[in-house]
Amino acid sequence: MPRKYQIAVIVGSLRAGSLNRKLAKAMAALAPDTLAFDFVEIGDLALYNPDLDTETPPAPWTRFRAEIAKADGVMFVTPEYNRAVPAAMKNALDVGSRPYGENVWAGKPGLVVSGSAGALAGFGAHHHLRQSLVVLDVPTMAQPEAYIGNLGSLFDDTGALASDDSAAFLGKIMQAYAAWVARHVD
Repeated sequence: MPRKYQIAVIVGSLRAGSLNRKLAKAMAALAPDTLAFDFVEIGDLALYNPDLDTETPPAPWTRFRAEIAKADGVMFVTPEYNRAVPAAMKNALDVGSRPYGENVWAGKPGLVVSGSAGALAGFGAHHHLRQSLVVLDVPTMAQPEAYIGNLGSLFDDTGALASDDSAAFLGKIMQAYAAWVARHVD
């Protein structure tokens, strides 16, 4: 029986009706059974400040670090704000990488998915995030790339994917990510 890998999902958009959260849920539903997904919330993380990183750091930091530490891999799904990742996403990276020497991201196989309502599909945020992941020692899948544009038309009125072509494309990404995780974890 194949191993089931635990994948932490970090969604960069904090908005209640986030299209990126819908995208992340759709992709998780299309993934092979070898992957199990835990959505890890980042909206309650105080901005990283080394002065708060004492023996008793903020409780949300402790929760977040523990959730990432137990994951086998991480799927990052992010919109683009001003050609970069949202501040909440960058803050989550910082909280998880500190204090120095206690980086919970290290070695966890990553998948970067960027999505936007426009045609550029979060290209700037995608590459901005990849830059940080190199420093954090997250081996990030390169192919197939996951730039998802026109998110507003990707879902029907019920929140389901509106086309079989979209489902097939996203499913292909998730198949490749499952193989990537297996290659890096085992």
